[in-house]
Amino acid sequence: MTAAEEWRRGWGVVLACFVGFSFLSLMTGTVSMFIQPISQEFGWSRTLIASGVSIGAVATTLGSPFAGLLFDRFGPRKLAIPGVTITALSIAAFSFANGSPAQWFALWFVYAFVSLMAKGTLWTAAVANVFDKSRGLALGITFSGSALTSVLLPPLTIWLIDEVGWRMTYVWLGLGWGGMTLLACLFFLYDLRDRPTDSAAAGQAPAAVRAAMPGLTLGEAWRNSALWRIGISTVLTMVLTLGLSIHLVPILGAAGVPRGNAAWLLSLAGIAGLLGKLVSGVLLDRFRPNWIGGLTLGMTALAFGLLIDGIRSPTLIVFAMLVNGYTTGTKIQVVSYLTARYGGMRNYGTLVGVMNGAMASGLIVGPVYAGLVFDLTGGYGPFLITGTVGSIICGLLLFSLPAYPDWSGDAAPREPEQPQEAIA
Repeated sequence: MTAAEEWRRGWGVVLACFVGFSFLSLMTGTVSMFIQPISQEFGWSRTLIASGVSIGAVATTLGSPFAGLLFDRFGPRKLAIPGVTITALSIAAFSFANGSPAQWFALWFVYAFVSLMAKGTLWTAAVANVFDKSRGLALGITFSGSALTSVLLPPLTIWLIDEVGWRMTYVWLGLGWGGMTLLACLFFLYDLRDRPTDSAAAGQAPAAVRAAMPGLTLGEAWRNSALWRIGISTVLTMVLTLGLSIHLVPILGAAGVPRGNAAWLLSLAGIAGLLGKLVSGVLLDRFRPNWIGGLTLGMTALAFGLLIDGIRSPTLIVFAMLVNGYTTGTKIQVVSYLTARYGGMRNYGTLVGVMNGAMASGLIVGPVYAGLVFDLTGGYGPFLITGTVGSIICGLLLFSLPAYPDWSGDAAPREPEQPQEAIA
């Protein structure tokens, strides 16, 4: 099947997953805007507020592999429709926060648990199952949903908080964005389990369709060194970058950027992120993906380094935001693509679920670490320095990956072949 044929068959899936990814990014993408109003009302420290994200991430870390197993068994549609519905309701429930830290943690845990059926595993696996020749671009467009969130949410959230208060803002964002996502899933979301592409597969059960897909068994994946390197780089980069994302508005405030201007800088970063996902998608389809991934993670060091006190300037802050926006969502895109190339599609839902769990573990450590650095030192300098060094290490881990296997001709190839040659 050619790339054009893939797009004629699967454009609706990409559209549904694009909207789904924008919904997925809603909570973590707005925490930075809620820190100050919630802190003022309840007298909470930034560490406590950020800890809510980390507590919720524990459920995501533990549950993502299980959600991947459910995806491999049932497919995306049967999970997404109920999952998006209850996730939207759990976001609206944050409006009931009453100043109790225990309740705050419980709200985040419930959100993280119910949203497992609407996490990145679902959207990326649905697209990866429908696309092969144009998988990089299709994933790039899918991940652009989070870039759309980055562009629209900061000014929209701050405007809503100023107009209707932070409580009703949770309601409007949860039910409004969630309703839009639910409609997209009802009309467009499916994969090979729902619409097999050949007559032989049409009579098979979903488990038989999955067994015919090429890729590693779970035991082989556990012993695969390339997947381990991808996972390690994923954990480290998410610890650092999620800590930066959650505390970005306060970090910009410490650099002298007014809160309103910080929101527009976040939107500018979102535009750069949208461009980055599309460009990276094309590059992943044409060049060695581990080189593209290594460059992406290595570039993140610039975003951290240029925000350090004594280095930053108004011009460098804008440049740092552009770099941060370009690389933020692209990292997850690269991990999803590399997992498909090195692990195949047989157990892709489970494998990418494990990777998503590793990403979520970054929310357990990153925001708390950044908050503790501020509470203990009165600034974010040590955190930014750690992020600079750590991002370089993550880039080198991906550069060291071997050539990925060629899954096109056999259900379980064992000897890797060279990928498509880089095009000058």
